[in-house]
Amino acid sequence: MKILVINGPNLNMLGIREPVHYGRETYADLVQKIRQHCSKRGIEAECYQSNHEGDLVDKIQQAYGNTDGIVINPGAYTHTSIALLDAVKAVGIPTVEVHISKLEEREEFRQISYIRLACVKTITGHGTQGYLEAIDYLAEGNEP
Repeated sequence: MKILVINGPNLNMLGIREPVHYGRETYADLVQKIRQHCSKRGIEAECYQSNHEGDLVDKIQQAYGNTDGIVINPGAYTHTSIALLDAVKAVGIPTVEVHISKLEEREEFRQISYIRLACVKTITGHGTQGYLEAIDYLAEGNEP
C-alpha cells in the first residue's frame, strides 16, 4: 500500500508557528513519526509539503494511478481552495483530511472546508497523532 501525505502552507513551520495550537513538534519530527509508523505497518509513505497551491494540485494529480490513499492537511487552503477540492475529486483516491488543531473551536472562517467535500473522513484536534489515525483508516480500507 502506498500513502501520500500532503501538507499545505506554513506546516513547514511546525514547532515555531503558534505552538498553543500546533504544539512544539517540528515538521521533520512529523515526517519521521509518519515514516516510522508506516514502516511498522508495511506501508510505503511519501510526505510532501508546499506553500504553493498549484504545487499541491500537481502532487495530487501525480498520485493518480500509483497511490492507494491520500492524507491531506491543506492548511489555510482548507478554507479557500476549490482547486484542491477539484484535484482530489478528479483522481478519485480515498482521501482523509487532517488538522492538528481542533478547527471547530477556532475562528469562524476556519469552519469552512472545501476539501472535506471530497474526503472519506476528517480528523481534527488530535495533534500530529491524527495523521497516524488517518493512515490507519486508509490502510484498513475504511470508506463510507
